[in-house]
Amino acid sequence: MENQDLQQELVAEVIDEKELEAVKEMMKAGLMYGHRKAKTNPKFRQYIYGARNGVEIIDLSQTITALDEAAKFLNSQVKEGKLVLVVATQAAAKDAVDLLAEKFKFQRINDRWPGGLLTNFNVLSKRIEYLKKTEADLLSGKLDKYTKKERVVINREIERMKKLFGGVRDLTRLPDLVFVIDSSIKGHAAAIHEARITKIPVMAILDSDDDPSKIDWPIPANDHSKMSIDWVVNKIING
Repeated sequence: MENQDLQQELVAEVIDEKELEAVKEMMKAGLMYGHRKAKTNPKFRQYIYGARNGVEIIDLSQTITALDEAAKFLNSQVKEGKLVLVVATQAAAKDAVDLLAEKFKFQRINDRWPGGLLTNFNVLSKRIEYLKKTEADLLSGKLDKYTKKERVVINREIERMKKLFGGVRDLTRLPDLVFVIDSSIKGHAAAIHEARITKIPVMAILDSDDDPSKIDWPIPANDHSKMSIDWVVNKIING
């Protein structure tokens, strides 16, 4: 009953028919649920509609506008052949990140953020090249000259580097855009910090505990629910 009342309230704010359907879909996917009020970042309050049982409710009319603007910009980047890096290490975002990488060939960080990837790219890019060369040597048999024990050590090193750099093996230069899902995660915050230092624009799906002032293209929405994340990403891809 309470969810129905909330839906009626949010829907009552919408006049446009197309927007009305979008709001209903967004509510079904749970995009409006933020965190508890005690965790709210003061700078996010502009996107808050209200609260229910101590949980912040995100203003979906603002989400629609922000998502539309972000989607247009992201798709323009794709058409122009720009290099986009997606940063999302949480399990809830895995399918969405895989979809973005498959559809647009985006580079991705989905395990943990390799410190200095943006601010120390010249050094870390050499590690990426080393990973690609070592993998090629392994496949060609060039590593067969090593003892079994040495190959075990080499394989472990390859697996370790694949976790760090496997999703960015084609990152031959600094990206033109960094797309983050949930900016409050420690590694994600580091990625945003590095992007700001290197003056790379940042797009992000962010929740009520996040700081939107650090994001160039903020998309206010539930960023910890798989259903919500999947809906946003599918909307970006399919319009």
